Amino acid sequence: MPTYQYRCEQCGETFEHAEHLAEHETAHPACPKCGSEKVQHIPTPFVAKTSRKS
Repeated sequence: MPTYQYRCEQCGETFEHAEHLAEHETAHPACPKCGSEKVQHIPTPFVAKTSRKS
């Protein structure tokens, strides 16, 4: 299950929230610090690791 980063627009707290890909479009986690639901998704870099077979 992927973990997404969010930032609270009210207090500025940055936090992570694990959610399914299908839930990500509709998920609105509350800020763990102040409880506000005004949070913004923070895009994070993604690096795929693969094993190269010879």
